[in-house]
Amino acid sequence: MTDKALFKMIPQTPNLRSELVDTLSAQIEAGDLKPGERLPTEQAIMEATGVSRTIVREALASLRAKGMITTRQGLGAFVSHDPTPRVFSILSADLESIEEVLQVLELRIGIEAEAVGLAAQRRTAEDLARMTAHLDEMDHAIEAGGYGADEDFAFHRAILTATGNPYYARLFDTFGRAMIPRQWSRLSPMTEAERRRHNARVRKEHRAILAAIETGNARAARTALRQHLGASARRFALLRQRKADV
Repeated sequence: MTDKALFKMIPQTPNLRSELVDTLSAQIEAGDLKPGERLPTEQAIMEATGVSRTIVREALASLRAKGMITTRQGLGAFVSHDPTPRVFSILSADLESIEEVLQVLELRIGIEAEAVGLAAQRRTAEDLARMTAHLDEMDHAIEAGGYGADEDFAFHRAILTATGNPYYARLFDTFGRAMIPRQWSRLSPMTEAERRRHNARVRKEHRAILAAIETGNARAARTALRQHLGASARRFALLRQRKADV
């Protein structure tokens, strides 16, 4: 198995895990990695793709959560005999109404408010460095005229990873980038001035969450997270009301 040239270097983007998951999924679906076949070792994947061991393990965990691979103690990872993904997911294309957006935001608050408190208590220096880097990358993306949705997703996922409980990140992965409200901007068109104010608020909110996690203040972290996602919910609720009034 390991002599197959299945992997190539992955571009160094904010979402290396997703890139690797997509690569492995495509190879499994194409039959390059066959049912029951053993995957290369973590070290082999690292060397072929140029990603870290943490990224490899997160990608394999995501594939395992989707039912595409299984792991055997001491033997490694194997392609499932029935690798068709069987997971609940939320796709951006499914969110056609403001009500659906609000429901997903409500779900996020329920999940992430608890997770961010755990992250404040358990985060490592590596976790903090990763979160800081994602926010810096989001700032650069916004300054370049973008929305920074990928970087936003990466920041929030890093919070879940910092809980030390892999099930939080696995759950987030089933939803994907549909969890990030910035992707739903088409539902709430803004003027350039409104967009600048919105981006400034969002950046400030993210930094407040990071600061609370860094100081280990679980209560402040939960409050900052709820304020951040709550502000998004209020914006969409206001838009819903305006549409109802028309």
